[in-house]
Amino acid sequence: MPLNLQIHTEHFTNPLYLESGRILEPYDIVYETYGELNDDKSNVVVVCHALTGSHHAAGIYEDETKAGWWDGFIGSGKAIDTDKYFVVCSNVIGSCFGSTGPMSMQHPHHEHYRYKFPVVTIKDMVKAQRILFDRLDIHRVHAVVGGSMGGMQALAFAVLYPNFANKIIALAATHATQPWAIAFNKVAQESILKDPDFKQGYYDPEVIKEQGLSGMAVGRMAGHISFLSPESMATKFGREYKRTDGLYELFGKFQVESYLEYNGYNFTKWFDPLAYLYITKAINIFDLARGFDSLEEALKKVTSSMHLISFRDDLLFKNIEMKKIADTLKEIGNDNYDYIDIDSGYGHDAFLVELEKFEKYVKDALDG
Repeated sequence: MPLNLQIHTEHFTNPLYLESGRILEPYDIVYETYGELNDDKSNVVVVCHALTGSHHAAGIYEDETKAGWWDGFIGSGKAIDTDKYFVVCSNVIGSCFGSTGPMSMQHPHHEHYRYKFPVVTIKDMVKAQRILFDRLDIHRVHAVVGGSMGGMQALAFAVLYPNFANKIIALAATHATQPWAIAFNKVAQESILKDPDFKQGYYDPEVIKEQGLSGMAVGRMAGHISFLSPESMATKFGREYKRTDGLYELFGKFQVESYLEYNGYNFTKWFDPLAYLYITKAINIFDLARGFDSLEEALKKVTSSMHLISFRDDLLFKNIEMKKIADTLKEIGNDNYDYIDIDSGYGHDAFLVELEKFEKYVKDALDG
């Protein structure tokens, strides 16, 4: 069956009350759907995206060559099977792909929010999605699935809206962002802030799209190091040198250096720097236990069946962080969960790359 890729925008005029006490109004949410909604609306699977992802999770637009970020995972006969499920992926608030974020126009003024945009949290992103589903008259879903920041959202759905999803599938995430991950984000944030072309947040977005932002590129390179692992870098690049460069040229490059440069500089032309600052802030302050006395108290709220997936060599969100969620569920007497640590040397990005290692697990979790 065809994927039936559709893109929509919903406009909300009611205020969104944020965790910080601030208000966002009005706001837009852009989302994509795949597959067909069944009559009793019981086949909805919500997919949540990571830091630099978007609502475009699967399929290819007519004018593009690049498929959605989880295209190998969502579609006819794939792990998230669109012949069975109606899949919805929305762009989080604070992002730069159509949902309201720091470079959106502030109502009623016709200028960008920039720093007037409030700090949003993972909880706020999930709350906005919950309001979107109410608008779509979908009040309970079959499952929420996500990796990395998407996994954080899935976990937040489980705790904050315990009656929303039958199943929660969280990959490569954490119960609370640890200093190691915050440190990588700090390098990226400082690199952006100290770049003169950032103009203290008052840059022209069109200029950045054309020229990129070198400070942000450097920060993104640090990010890429945290997404891989020593093992995957050795396999992927080894000590290979760029063929056109000489070993004794000062600026001659190893393949790994070329890779970081390409991914760093290219990235800055399509991802907005202020959105990057706001979303890394949301990731840094993520803590499932905030507002509760402890992680145990937070997880006592959960009624969905929990499917937790970590990756052995994930340096960004270590497998022990996911295991802690599983161990805590066990301690509080919740036996409606399973936890698997995927034998992967790839690193954090394994959830986007090594699909064959966990697709059967996800398929079984969804269909079981």
